[in-house]
Amino acid sequence: MQELKETINVRYAGEASCCSNLSCGGALDYAGPKSGEVFIDLGSGRGNDVLRASRSVGKEGQAIGVDFTKEMVEVAEINRKKLMIENVKFVESQIEALPFANDFADVIISNCTINHSPDKSKVYSEVYRVLKPGGRAVISDVLSEGKLPDEVVNDPEAWAGCYGGAIPKEEYYEAISKGGFTDVEVLEESSPYEKGGVMVKSITIRLSKL
Repeated sequence: MQELKETINVRYAGEASCCSNLSCGGALDYAGPKSGEVFIDLGSGRGNDVLRASRSVGKEGQAIGVDFTKEMVEVAEINRKKLMIENVKFVESQIEALPFANDFADVIISNCTINHSPDKSKVYSEVYRVLKPGGRAVISDVLSEGKLPDEVVNDPEAWAGCYGGAIPKEEYYEAISKGGFTDVEVLEESSPYEKGGVMVKSITIRLSKL
């Protein structure tokens, strides 16, 4: 851990919580999107957080959902039309190659999505690129306690269950550092718990583009 701290500063904003299951879902509340901001949700699913954020950013802002499945984008768009919300859009894209310009977004969130990527440093590089200077990202994700065995890493059901792609904390922070961030603020961190025969933990962090 000493070598890691030379490249990225990790600080804790609160005490570790004690949850016994995957708890990824509080990123939006921590992110606190404001009026006029550009908001992006990576892994937006049915679009619930994006639609909620649209009220916070208002008519002068924009709320965007990104999902890698066409089906989820279509469902989210149906939900948007039902509510007749105009400052929202949903796009189909891989999170390792976001379809946005540099310095585009004020705030980016993600709930239990980045662990699905085999190249997490590339995801964080994209988050850093797309954020405006001074922008912030709040990420909820799942980490593993130690390196996962091959039978879990190669199990599609484990990946679908949001833990097959989990990596140890030190590796996860290294991916963040390679992406360009220099500081990690840990907002929540659970005690380790068992999932599919392995030990994992949930974490919520805040990052800033200085």
